[in-house]
Amino acid sequence: MSAYLLINHLLNFMAPAALLALLLVVLPHLFFGFFRSKRQNIKSWWVQAAINFVVGVLVLVAGLVLLGRDGKMLTYVGLVLATATSQWWQLGGWKK
Repeated sequence: MSAYLLINHLLNFMAPAALLALLLVVLPHLFFGFFRSKRQNIKSWWVQAAINFVVGVLVLVAGLVLLGRDGKMLTYVGLVLATATSQWWQLGGWKK
């Protein structure tokens, strides 16, 4: 496998985590505060997206190791749940 193909496979492997991380941070701003936290946000948007991306990649790697194949729906369900939980935790949703 050439370096180009390896980089292409790695980027395609991480693409769902990157897209979901960005959407979780950007979409609340597009909906004008319907889903925005009432608390003062300490972290900037790119830090939140980076944390969500790392969590998402870890879930994708765990799904690949545990299930033996990339792209299983159970892995994508875990990706959505883990990144949503990460965003909820970063916004202080657990401090009610």
